[in-house]
Parts: sequence; structure tokens; C-alpha cells
Amino acid sequence: MSATLVAKDLAAGHGDRVLFSGLDLVVAPGDVVGLVGVNGAGKSTLLRTLAGLVPPESGVIRLSPVSATVGHLPQEPERRPGETVRDFLARRTGVAAAQAELDRATDLLAEGVDDGYSEALERWLALGGADLPERAAESAADLGLDVSLDQPMTSLSGGQAARAGMASLLLSRYDVFLLDEPTNDLDLDGLARLEAFVTGLRAGTVLVSHDREFLARTVTRVVELDLAQQQVRAYGGGYESYLEEREIARRHAREDYDEYANTRSSLEERARSQRAWMEKGVKNARRKAGDNDKAGRKFRSEATEKQASKARQTERLIERLDVVEEPRKEWDLRMEIAAAPRAGAVVAVLRAAVVTHGEFTLGPVDLQVDWADRIAITGANGAGKSTLLAALLGRVELTSGTASLGPGVVVGEIDQARGLFLGEQPLVDAFQDAVPELVPADVRTLLAKFGLKAAHVLRTAASLSPGERTRAALALLQAKGVNLLVLDEPTNHLDLAAIEQLEAALETYPGTLLLVTHDRRMLDHVRTTRRLEVAAGRVADL
Repeated sequence: MSATLVAKDLAAGHGDRVLFSGLDLVVAPGDVVGLVGVNGAGKSTLLRTLAGLVPPESGVIRLSPVSATVGHLPQEPERRPGETVRDFLARRTGVAAAQAELDRATDLLAEGVDDGYSEALERWLALGGADLPERAAESAADLGLDVSLDQPMTSLSGGQAARAGMASLLLSRYDVFLLDEPTNDLDLDGLARLEAFVTGLRAGTVLVSHDREFLARTVTRVVELDLAQQQVRAYGGGYESYLEEREIARRHAREDYDEYANTRSSLEERARSQRAWMEKGVKNARRKAGDNDKAGRKFRSEATEKQASKARQTERLIERLDVVEEPRKEWDLRMEIAAAPRAGAVVAVLRAAVVTHGEFTLGPVDLQVDWADRIAITGANGAGKSTLLAALLGRVELTSGTASLGPGVVVGEIDQARGLFLGEQPLVDAFQDAVPELVPADVRTLLAKFGLKAAHVLRTAASLSPGERTRAALALLQAKGVNLLVLDEPTNHLDLAAIEQLEAALETYPGTLLLVTHDRRMLDHVRTTRRLEVAAGRVADL
């Protein structure tokens, strides 16, 4: 059905911290609204609020018609113990909940009680419950998800889980879609499918994504949650139009403030001069109070009164000025990746290397990585990219062949699972263990530079969001000198500003770089010297 979601005057926050307020949003059929803002600005909170998963602190959310279905697909698909792929798909498409409600209504109907049976049946049918098993099998096969649908979700690899998440989206038949980072972990084929799905929807959609190319190809308008300014801004047009309008708006805001500040400063300086002249006139009048020259006294008195009147007029002008708040400066990380001393001429070597995991085989691979190579590694999910990195770094046992790291190689890494900060230690302690040479005060200062303040550093590392864990990993790269930088899908969970800052840091990094990414704009923006394509366990030097 055609449905419209309307949010009026929404507000949300964490404790005393306001995330956004006064937010108005209308999502009509066919709309694709891109939600942007720095990590922590409240994007995921807004999606959960629109989905009815958390109540707004103020404001209202309405659906028209009220029976419309809203699908919320979270940033990290929850893999529940014991849940099969089939059950996962039913839960994510809303069919499982609709089935439970239909079963309840059916049981009551059998007892002679009609408690919404027809509505439950209509909802189950609208969500695609009648033919979900057949469609699920077809979608899994089409996406290359070559596992049994009765296999537990927890047993899937990262690439397989990404395909299962993609299948759940393609199978969904909601009236309004709320998508939180749907591009995470998708390969180029998955991104193309997702773009086709989103642009072909007749349902209204609100989505959060770090993938700039995906945003440029899909969204019809943009809503920006500006945490620094505590403002919500809406921009018509697509993503590229948003970038242009935002830059113009920021320039005008700065120009308006500069004009206001200059005018106020000029008037305040004039008022000071007028008060000084007035005070000087009063002093002169007092000094010459004994003067019998009535005409002179009258002249001095009138001159003093005139200066006082001018000063009052100037002060009234200042009071009447429309106050323009100074735009806060954009958060600017200016990240640097600390470089360790140069390693040898050869950084890493694989010779006839073969790695076998169950039915999957990588290799044989012959590959040499030299000093200052900047290598982009691409390929479909499950092709073996992460396995290739593990083999190069000596972190996986080879079935045959040899692997070696050169002398003096110091590895800095952001892995796809963001596993570095996943323990139960407070973040500040986990970070301190990784760089024991830093004193606690310096650790806190560095983490704060990456947007991780007191509220973050005392929490357990595992409780941080994926974006916060990624920022912590970036901070570690700045604290710890490395000469082999390994980045596996580094843009996942990062906000757009941080991605641009990472790209700038990579431009000046002098060491060896291994970059695995499906981010098309990052591949265009980051300077590389070689590109490897991994396909079905084979590695080709393009």
C-alpha cells in the first residue's frame, strides 16, 4: 500500500546531552531521504525512534494509513544463538512477528473469539508471508548464499552474513523502510543490487550510509543532523546538490556573522569614543566651574549633553542589531598516521601459498609486496581477500607453500571485524595496553581528539558502537608508528567527515599500504600503485 510517515517536532538525547530537537520530517511514497551527520549525532537513534523502538523525548510520529508497516534494518544484523538463516529472514522481513500474531488470532477464532483475525491475515499477506519460503530459497541462490537455510546464522562467515542481510532486505515488503548502514560489508555486486532495490522502491525510505557514491545514486533529499550547531537542516535534491548547498550555506553563515561582528565592533568603538568625549567634557566643566563666563559654561554643558545623547543613540543601535550567532568551526581531526622507520626492500612474500578452510581454497598465490607499495585489493565477498591478508601477515596456517614478513616490519591494522577493541576492559585501559609508552593523560587527550570523550573512554571497549571502535583504531594508528598499514573495509561505520580525513591522512603516509575496500570513491581518491583482484580464491595483479 502507499504510506506516508510524518514526524513533528521530534527530540532525542542521551542523559543531559541533546542529540536533536524540533525535527520535522515527512516521508512520502517514493522518497529516499539520506540522513547524514557525524558519529554520535543521533542518526541511528532517529531511525529507531521512527520505527517505534524507542519513544521520542518529545514530538509525535504518525503513519497514514495507521495500518502501514515500517521496517527497520539495523546497522549490525543481530545473529541470535540457535536462529537459522530461514528464521533470520522471517524475523527481518517482519513475517515471523506477523505469523505469531496470525496464529494467536486463529486460535482465538477457533474458540469463537474474533480478535483481529482479518487484520492479522492481511498484514501477514502484505509482508509476503504466503510465499516467503519459496522466495527465500530463490533470493539466497541468486545472491550466491550457498548454505542451507536451516544452518545457524552464527556459523556463517562475514561475507555470508552480509549476503543473508542483503537477502532479508530484498525479500522485505514494508510500506516504509528505515535502513541503517545497509552498504556495510557489501561487495560491488551487492551494492549494485542494493541501489537497484532502493531506487525501484515505491515505498518511502530513510537511510543512513557512509558510502558517498551510494548516496549520490539513490537519495532524493538529505536531512543533516548537525551536532555541533544543535540544528537539523533539510536539503532538497540529491547528495551532490546537498554538498553544494551546504558549502554555500556555511559560507553565507560565516559572511553574515562577520558582517554582524564588524558592525557591532564599529558601533562599540564609536560608543567608547563618545563616552570618552563626554567624560572629558564633564571633567572640563568641573575644572572650570568657577569661571564667571556664563556663555562658556553653557557651551561646555551643551557639548557634553550632545556627546551623551550621541552615545545613547549608538547604544540603542547596538541593542537593535539582530544578533547573529557565530558558526561553530567544523570538527577537523587532521589525522596523521605515524610512520615507523623504513623496513627492508621486501615487506611480505607468498610463494605457492595455499590456504584451505573447509571447502574454500585460496591459492596457490605468488605475491611480493615491496617497500612503499600502495596496493588496493578488490573482489566479491567470500573471494578470499581477508584470507589473503591473513596469509601475508602470517596469521593463518598455510596448507602448503611459504609466507614471510620482511625484517623490521611493524604492522598497523584495522580489521573488518574491528576486533582490536572488543574486550571487557575500559577503552582507556585497552588503549593504554596497546601503547604502554603513553601516560594516561596523553591517552585520554588523543582519544578525545578522535571524538571519544570521558563518557566513552570509561566504558568497556565491547560496549562501544562500531563507529566508535573504528575511531579508537584510527587513534592507535596515530599513536603507534607503523610501516605496513593494513586496512580491511576501513570506511565501514565511519561518518563521512572521518572518511575524508582518513583519505587525507593516507595521502601523506609514506609506508606500505594494503587497502581492502568496496568504497568506490575511496578507490578513486586514495593514491595506489597496484591493484589486486581476488576471485574464487585466485589472485590477479591488474
